[in-house]
Amino acid sequence: MKKFVAFCLVTFLLNFNFLSAVASLQNISDIGPYYWASKEINFVIENGIMLTDNNGCFNPDNSVTRIEFVQSLLKVLSNDNLDVKIKNQFTDVKKTDSYYYDVLRSQQLGLVYGYPDNTFKPKRILTRAEVTSVMSHITRDVSTDLSVLDNFNDSEDIPQWADYVYAKAIKYGLYVNYPNEMILAPNYDLTRAEAAVLLYKLNNKLNLVKAQYKNPTPKEKLLRTEHLNYTGKAPCSTVKITNLRRIILKNNVLQISFDEVYWSKKSHVGDIVKFVFQDGVYTEESTLVIPQGSTLTAEVTNIKKPRWFNKNARVSMKFRNLTVPSGKTYEIDGDPFTKDGTLKEGPWMTFAKIMGWTLGLGVVGTGAGIGFSFIPAATVIGRGIAIGTPIGCSVGLITGFISPGLHYKTKRGENILIILNDELSIYNE
Repeated sequence: MKKFVAFCLVTFLLNFNFLSAVASLQNISDIGPYYWASKEINFVIENGIMLTDNNGCFNPDNSVTRIEFVQSLLKVLSNDNLDVKIKNQFTDVKKTDSYYYDVLRSQQLGLVYGYPDNTFKPKRILTRAEVTSVMSHITRDVSTDLSVLDNFNDSEDIPQWADYVYAKAIKYGLYVNYPNEMILAPNYDLTRAEAAVLLYKLNNKLNLVKAQYKNPTPKEKLLRTEHLNYTGKAPCSTVKITNLRRIILKNNVLQISFDEVYWSKKSHVGDIVKFVFQDGVYTEESTLVIPQGSTLTAEVTNIKKPRWFNKNARVSMKFRNLTVPSGKTYEIDGDPFTKDGTLKEGPWMTFAKIMGWTLGLGVVGTGAGIGFSFIPAATVIGRGIAIGTPIGCSVGLITGFISPGLHYKTKRGENILIILNDELSIYNE
């Protein structure tokens, strides 16, 4: 039965992920979820790095012009709004051209240079080798061994001027070799799908880009608004996704797990308790907000001990820090998401305790009844049971109700909900 339930759960999750992938690509008419570069294309479209045509098509097999690549590269480097401080020297670029300022931004930064005859040739098609050269040009210098090129079957097709370019790009992983991993095809025209892959890779490795080519303070842009749904009782479920970070708004509710056993009886105010996200936190729209394995620390701020008449212990905690797997730490402000903001044993545990007292003393009462009735005559044992059992259970029930309540105790991995008292921002890495 357990295996069947697990199978159904896995099937549901796989179908959910599939439908999410389909939904995320539903606006790109000619790219399906199983296309080899669907993830990268989806990323560049969502972030405005590349665009679809008027029919919602990406046209992945079309070639890429110099100006198209320049415009996309400026967006990745957050320099698409760079103030232009140079004069136009290109005879084939006019101020009336829609790409006029992007050409000058490229020239000012030194991204993609013009030609000796003072032309830029904005509509000229780029080859793989030329784009790889740009990638190598804007990234930090590094020592490379040209022998790495021998791992590819067509290394002799690499132009002589591009040997170091390709060796460096291979070391940094900033190249494309689809569909055959052993073929670089350096002299082939670059396709839009291949451009999307390269731009996606570069965006994930901006730390490799030389400082003069990227904007140190990129302008933040809101890309979309998404939602969390851990509980329908959460006052807020909104998450804002920008080009720089994921912002979980105030009053969102998150689910976390104890990373260690906790027992209020042995705890003190000021103790630090560690929690973990056993699974990644994803929005309903399938965006990862908090990575799996991230940890939270909370400080115990108050402990109310158990009291008579079955008042359970109450533990107050203040959540202070979130640490993601990369080691980066963010300050947070959160509390347990309960009616009174404290952690305590639930009503079922209290009920179990009362029943324990009732049954326990019921057994004692039964034994006493048997013992006392057996002394005058063994034949009246039944009467002793009839008297002793209800008396013992009654005493146990009363004792269970009036005795002190339970201490708060959890197992490692036990889940709780917390509410954010302020927004939490997780920056892209």
